[in-house]
Amino acid sequence: MTIAAEASTMLNPVTLFLEADPVVKAIMIGLAAASLWSWAVIIDKAVRFASMNRQATAFERAVGSGRSLEEIASQAGPDPADPLPRMLVVALADWREARTRGPLTEGQGNMLMARIDRALDSLIAREGQRVEAGLGVLSVVATASPFIGLFGTVWGIMNAFGAIAASGNTNLATVAPAISEALFATALGLAAAIPAYMAYNKFSIDAGKFTGRLESFADDLQAAVARRLGAPAGPPPRAAADYGHREV
Repeated sequence: MTIAAEASTMLNPVTLFLEADPVVKAIMIGLAAASLWSWAVIIDKAVRFASMNRQATAFERAVGSGRSLEEIASQAGPDPADPLPRMLVVALADWREARTRGPLTEGQGNMLMARIDRALDSLIAREGQRVEAGLGVLSVVATASPFIGLFGTVWGIMNAFGAIAASGNTNLATVAPAISEALFATALGLAAAIPAYMAYNKFSIDAGKFTGRLESFADDLQAAVARRLGAPAGPPPRAAADYGHREV
């Protein structure tokens, strides 16, 4: 067998796994499972964020089309699944409930605005928790995988040196396979950690942007209700990434 063929065989992942120490094998299996888990979360989050942003954009266009808010809310249904339509339905429900009692005084108008603000804040908080679900998995995989892989490498190298000392053979051809098996655990740890780390940062930013989008829409809704009341718009706008003010 040529040197190149020997090197190819020595670096074969299947061969490295099969010839590794049982502890290192267990670590490799754990890292592979963690990588698959993180990739499942990555794919799920990518699809969900794309869908949520697409639906939010379509709804914002509907609101900015000049149609009445009541018509848009009626089209969305009494209990819409998407957050922006749900916010509109909640705000209009409070508005209609307040109007059924007759004309509103200034104090009643302020109480209505405060009630709508609390309802929208609660909805945004729940939605923020929902869009961030799963990011903890990516964080754990990204931070723990390199250290777990390093532990497997240290354990493998200790066993390799122990076997070398017992055999008394320090030839490179004898040392290299054992060291390669040990280092393969670190490689697996990095392979699991790098995508998880990059995805965690990206989806954290995406979650923040989407929450800001909800807060901006909530400010627009409060302003629309305040114009109907002929009262101030209520609390000052939250610090959020604005998708553009619209007259609603």
